[in-house]
Amino acid sequence: MRAALLLFLAGSLHGSDLASFIEIYQQDSGALQRRYDLGPSPERIERMSAFYQATADHLNTVDFDALDRQGKLDWVLMSETLATQSRLLSEYEARLDEVAPLLPFAVELAGLHEARRRMEQIDARETAAQLAALIEQVDEAQESAEALDVQKTVAHRANRVLEELREALKQWYEFHAGYDPLFTWWNQKPYEALAKKLEDYQTYLREEKAGAKDPDTIIGDPIGRDPLLADLRSERIPYTPEELIEIAEQEFAWCDREMLRASREMGFGDDWHAAMEKVKTLHVEPGEQPALIRRLALEATDFLETRELLTIPRLAKETWRMSMMSPERQKVSPFFLGGEEIIVSFPTDEMDHADKLMSLRGNNVHFSRATVHHELIPGHHLQQFMTRRYQPHRRLFDTPFWTEGWSLYWEMRLWDLDFPKTPEDRVGFLFWRMHRCARIIFSLKFHLGEMAPQEAIDFLVERVGHERANAEAEVRRSFLGTYPPLYQCAYMLGALQFRELYREAVVEGEIEEAEFHDAVLRLGRIPVDLVRAAITGQPIRREMPVEWRFYPAID
Repeated sequence: MRAALLLFLAGSLHGSDLASFIEIYQQDSGALQRRYDLGPSPERIERMSAFYQATADHLNTVDFDALDRQGKLDWVLMSETLATQSRLLSEYEARLDEVAPLLPFAVELAGLHEARRRMEQIDARETAAQLAALIEQVDEAQESAEALDVQKTVAHRANRVLEELREALKQWYEFHAGYDPLFTWWNQKPYEALAKKLEDYQTYLREEKAGAKDPDTIIGDPIGRDPLLADLRSERIPYTPEELIEIAEQEFAWCDREMLRASREMGFGDDWHAAMEKVKTLHVEPGEQPALIRRLALEATDFLETRELLTIPRLAKETWRMSMMSPERQKVSPFFLGGEEIIVSFPTDEMDHADKLMSLRGNNVHFSRATVHHELIPGHHLQQFMTRRYQPHRRLFDTPFWTEGWSLYWEMRLWDLDFPKTPEDRVGFLFWRMHRCARIIFSLKFHLGEMAPQEAIDFLVERVGHERANAEAEVRRSFLGTYPPLYQCAYMLGALQFRELYREAVVEGEIEEAEFHDAVLRLGRIPVDLVRAAITGQPIRREMPVEWRFYPAID
């Protein structure tokens, strides 16, 4: 196994035969997505579909057997990425079809946007008539919608699509208005009337059809079991959603046992909620959080280097930065975010009193001690530092199972090395580990249609010990649609993948620990089972089976 690792390291330094091809693809894809930038536009869907197919056809002309080992790995990654992008585009189109009865005017609105993107000369009088006709279409759509029995999630999706279309219409109008006096003379009034009509219809969809009269209502858009299975296959995870929930429950049981042990050591017996309440009061005073974060970051780095657990470049230690999170952003991200810059959550003077207390409690000393290294070193900052320097073309293949899994893996590894010194520290570490178990359970059950957002909030409060406002922010973050459905599962599952690979390569293999960790970072952002294939010297074939059962306890 060590010989295979040395062979891999040599290849990782010299790059891949396909690196340039992948870099060009990323540039072409980015250019097309900036040009065809309206999600529900049929023209965008058709163009991107053709692009993915043409790229796949070109990839298939490559002589796979003539590629070096890294090139073969990139070929597999590229092929699977193109298949995934095509599938997701088809699924998106199918979900648009579901909202079409609520938005029969969508194609025409998208057409205005595309005509502007093509820089076509317009007839101001004709576009004014078109806008006037669209006003009538929106009225008719609302009358029809009143008689339609649609799911709240579908109405919520229609509301989001209409938001995109409204913004596209606004950009279309502002592109011409003022620069073309004749355009403004003809189109100002019908545009203003249509914009108001669309806004009112969007309000109707949101409040009456989706049932979200409170703007803070969390609805989400569950995708269902079959798309979940397809997403898992794309992430190279050979488990069903039900099996993953079972894994989370087994990990939860371990956390429960350890939490009771820490609670007893703190003098609270089996009342671990009381122990956690105590830990939440152990926060620094206002103004002192930045100094705490700096101290915790340096402590973790020193711990890693003293034990020679991995290589930390001097520049990586020198260049990380810190900023404070705004109160608005804390409504969605109540805890730290990280990378080269760690973004720190803590109360501000403008917050309501209750919000201040929740932010203090949620960002206490011991919760923070378990997360600073997750965000900085050896977590996200070190990941970003290394992957910008080794195999940078593989940013295309970035997966949260690698990105978030690596950072949580280090929380587990540091636990094994007794980094949490006190029972209070262990409660802080266990809070986050329980949180990641809960993420698997509530996110998968939501997408399976088995758990509503409010149930997920209650679950986080009762089962993990979240502050209610922080639980609401966590669920809102999960279901807004800005994260893919499996993202919240990826923390724990990716960590378990790295943990099992560590056992195979280091504990039972011949690779030194630092060598193993350095190799992972030099390989780049790819699915963990392909990290395993590269490090352990497995053959790289055109068709790499998805079969690594990395959690033997349920097999």
